[in-house]
Amino acid sequence: MPRPLFSATLAGSLPKPAWLSETNKLWPQWKAQGSALKQAKADATLLWIKLQEDAGLDVIGDGEQSRQHFVHGFLEQVEGIDFDHKVKMGIRDNRYDAMVPQVVAPLRLKGRVHEAEAQLLRAHTTKKIKFTLPGPMTIVDTVADQFYGDKVKMAMAFAGLLNQEALALQADGVDIIQFDEPAFNVYLKEAAGWGVKALECAARGLSCITAVHICYGYGIKANIDWKASLGEEWRQYEAVFPALARSSIQQVSLECYHSHVPPHLMALLDGKDVMVGVIDVASDLIETPEQVADTIGMALQYVPKNRLLACTNCGQAPMSREVALRKLQALAKGVALARQRYSA
Repeated sequence: MPRPLFSATLAGSLPKPAWLSETNKLWPQWKAQGSALKQAKADATLLWIKLQEDAGLDVIGDGEQSRQHFVHGFLEQVEGIDFDHKVKMGIRDNRYDAMVPQVVAPLRLKGRVHEAEAQLLRAHTTKKIKFTLPGPMTIVDTVADQFYGDKVKMAMAFAGLLNQEALALQADGVDIIQFDEPAFNVYLKEAAGWGVKALECAARGLSCITAVHICYGYGIKANIDWKASLGEEWRQYEAVFPALARSSIQQVSLECYHSHVPPHLMALLDGKDVMVGVIDVASDLIETPEQVADTIGMALQYVPKNRLLACTNCGQAPMSREVALRKLQALAKGVALARQRYSA
């Protein structure tokens, strides 16, 4: 079946219900334990599958409901990481401090990481499904290394583990596997070099669609303040897009609406599907369908019609559930309007 024009999807995370965890937080605490927590995570996933379908999205995700954080949700199933003795560390080039676990021994998977979530998602929707994993460079930037002594070596070790899980997710029926690499917008030279190489290692051997998400961060104060310091033009994408265009990764998700990214930089992704961020996750203002369609129309100056997909700028985890849902509805309505305008 051909892909719907401008297929609407989300970047990854969605707000957790108040009965599952704290709300409006990027690192929320769970409100249950053991089997009760496991059931609550599944219930929240089912809720968001239904809400995404009702909103009209074309590609559905699990909303990362089972993960406290998009990186640590993967790391919890990795041997060689000490979560009991976290240390304070500046991440994203010291944009903000976080309490991070330490790598203290060779890295190995304990077993499957996201089997339950992926199989639950696949069993409860007939739509295309996307599953997100943290990218190797971003993981390296979110742990304290007390073992490898070399960022590239550690990144390649994580890439191997990500590849194991990605291949298993593909076998679970996942249509699109997306690696989240916000660090690509911070460590520009390294991202275009070993960052893309590690990303390709993580995606090695996959026959499903592969994607990478690169944004300017969640709508939290540290990221908003950082954006305010970047000036009138945000040209970070210019450093890594050419390397991604030469890579085997098939889709690139980027921030667009209400950003200062020069739109013409999208043309650097020639040959790739481009997930254009048409929804601002740093504001509670709800976009109109017209605004979404206008953003798609602007992007069509640089991205072929059959290569353009519509997406949120980033994850929506810290948002309120009502705002996040209304933004997804606006996304789908805007895509429908864009199809009317630009399908001919």
